[in-house]
Amino acid sequence: MRKVSGLLLVSERRAITGLAGLYATRMLGLFMVLPVLALYADDLAGATPLLVGLALGVYGLTQAILQIPFGLLSDRLGRKPVIAAGLGLFLIGSVVAAAADTIGGVLLGRCLQGSGAVAAAIMALLADQTREQVRTAAMATIGLSIGVAFAVAMVLGPWLASSFGLGGVFWFTAGLAVLGLVVLWKLVPPAPRRLRHRDVGLDREQLRSILRRGDLWRLDLSIFSLHLILMAIFVAVPFRLVEAGVAVERHGLTYLGVMALAFLAMVPLVIVAEKWRRMKAICLLAIGAITLSLAGLAGLASGWWGLFGWLLLFFTGFNLLEATLPSMLSKLAPAGAKGTAMGIYSTSQFLGAFLGGLLGGLLAQQWGLSAVFAGCALLGMVWLALMVGMSAPPNLASEVVALDADTPEAAMDTLMARFAEVAGVEDVLVVPEERLAYLKVDRRRLDEQALAQLIASRDPSA
Repeated sequence: MRKVSGLLLVSERRAITGLAGLYATRMLGLFMVLPVLALYADDLAGATPLLVGLALGVYGLTQAILQIPFGLLSDRLGRKPVIAAGLGLFLIGSVVAAAADTIGGVLLGRCLQGSGAVAAAIMALLADQTREQVRTAAMATIGLSIGVAFAVAMVLGPWLASSFGLGGVFWFTAGLAVLGLVVLWKLVPPAPRRLRHRDVGLDREQLRSILRRGDLWRLDLSIFSLHLILMAIFVAVPFRLVEAGVAVERHGLTYLGVMALAFLAMVPLVIVAEKWRRMKAICLLAIGAITLSLAGLAGLASGWWGLFGWLLLFFTGFNLLEATLPSMLSKLAPAGAKGTAMGIYSTSQFLGAFLGGLLGGLLAQQWGLSAVFAGCALLGMVWLALMVGMSAPPNLASEVVALDADTPEAAMDTLMARFAEVAGVEDVLVVPEERLAYLKVDRRRLDEQALAQLIASRDPSA
């Protein structure tokens, strides 16, 4: 056996760079419409606040429905063809929305954009392209690229819309889809296809047990609520900026300042959460900050600086949760079940985005802009109350051990028991068909010498 560790190979670096860029450009295209659609919807026939909110969030519905089928389809047909098909749907949706002069046309375009649900297929291809020892870092790079894409979209979207109109935003998105296809076929190297990655893909055999985990449900609820609130408030935030005297063409600069300062405020809190093991406290702090900011936005009467302060508080909490919730999920998920837990988590996120657009549009249409923030603040209070009872996640790290090819399957149970006997090993899953052992370990208690001796043993099952 051998413990997996090492540096990136050239092919892995190319794959990670290409797939992170592909993921980021796709998410950039989805996010860019967020800060501009509500402002420019007056030019669309039939537009109402409810339909605008639906157009903002409807991509989440098709994403939630289709991401798992696309991932399974990629197991059968190959990763690249399925990803290319998804990017093609995204391209068609962008063109439909760009050419639309009615809110119905934009709705159709956003549905098509979301139907290119290739997130699971991209992550599976990433797993195909990388060894177990570098996969965690590769996944973190993808996560970072999404955060960067969101920040860029908040700045770029308003600039494009003020210069070229709403149609220009969607035409730019179509160009991103074409760029994504070029990156997929030219930059991402070919790789052998492996059908299952328990640290990346969803395993239907594990689904029921993961769904029964109350601690994981709280994290699913959190990402659901976070993206519901995000999508809902962007029915109203652009108008709050106009009310505060910010010219439409300068909205991007406002978002730039907010996002930059929010990132700087988030970093030390993430360090506290991870290094000082204060995950639960930081999570509750972030939810509280979001709820307080929403209450402030609902009763806004303090001009531009007040608006800027509330938005800064909101996005600090938002960025903090975007960074810490996946880390908490990784610590709580059983050994070898992270991919399944993450699949449910991602589906919850997309459903939240869909319902958030719907809720924000409905509240704005029936009771006005302040009702959007007030309704989201009430949701934030319920969310906070539900999370107070959550147990602090254990500070566990994942280890993957590659088994020798000649290790007999009959010895697997004995091998798993021997891993479990090592001090600090909290959970073990040995998967014969993958020739891998997945461990969850407490590094403070881990007997590294005993683990190393077991790994180095020529007959570890003896």
